[in-house]
Amino acid sequence: MTGLYELVWRVLHALLCLHRTLTYWLRVRFGTWNWIWRRCCRAASAAVLAPLGFTLRKPRAVGRNRRQHRHPRGGPGAAAAHPRLRWRADGRSLEKLPVHMGLLITEEEQETSYSDIASLVVWCMAVGISYISVYDHQGIFKRNNSRLMDEILKQQQELLGLDCCKYSTDFANSNDKDDQVLNCQSAVKVLSPEDGKADIVRAAQEFCQLVAQQQKKSTDLDVQMLDSLLSSNGFPDPDVVLKFGPLESTLGFLPWQLRLTEIISLPSHLNISYEDFFSALRQYAACEQRLGK
Repeated sequence: MTGLYELVWRVLHALLCLHRTLTYWLRVRFGTWNWIWRRCCRAASAAVLAPLGFTLRKPRAVGRNRRQHRHPRGGPGAAAAHPRLRWRADGRSLEKLPVHMGLLITEEEQETSYSDIASLVVWCMAVGISYISVYDHQGIFKRNNSRLMDEILKQQQELLGLDCCKYSTDFANSNDKDDQVLNCQSAVKVLSPEDGKADIVRAAQEFCQLVAQQQKKSTDLDVQMLDSLLSSNGFPDPDVVLKFGPLESTLGFLPWQLRLTEIISLPSHLNISYEDFFSALRQYAACEQRLGK
């Protein structure tokens, strides 16, 4: 009986070895043929499709070079359009956006930069601010008003590109009525110390004349009356003023109109970046204005 079990065991072991041998042989044989078949198919596909692929890629490369030639870096291409879209989105993302922004330069030892001030003005236009005032205590910008306005128009073209037609600018200091743009999106005014306290003196003289002519009574003088006498070119009071420089003073910048204005100090207007400008706008949007309450 023991010999029978041993014989059966040896037969099963031989069958198992035979099964393993056949399995390995079939795997090697058909696996090799499959590998050869796959290699042949790949080679044939490459031989047929390579010329077609080269033909399809060549015009696309030419088109890309052509677009680069037509729209170089800094031109009105897709890359140049991206900042404009970002500035619009930034303006819409703020909880509140100032209607009138003042740019107050208190730096005296450093030379003023027309290009940096022009960039600030154009950024105001891009985010949706309607009125911009530029002021320096020495009256440099007002004396060189045409130079500043030319720089603003230049920056408008460079930064806004083809969209500059959407940001028509009214230069409130212009003496030429043909330069005034009706229903414009942004208006720019350049101010000096003579536009501050001197305006209050002029308004007082005008009110005294109205009283002398019996058109007004002395008791009619109130906040609303003084506001109407001081208003010019339809400019509202500034909502926020960006003060550039270490001096903690407004240096006579619209003393009456600033009574409810938020003032944000920045170190300098020189080499200012858009990030610094928008950070100030976020600070204004987050502040709580109690308006005297």
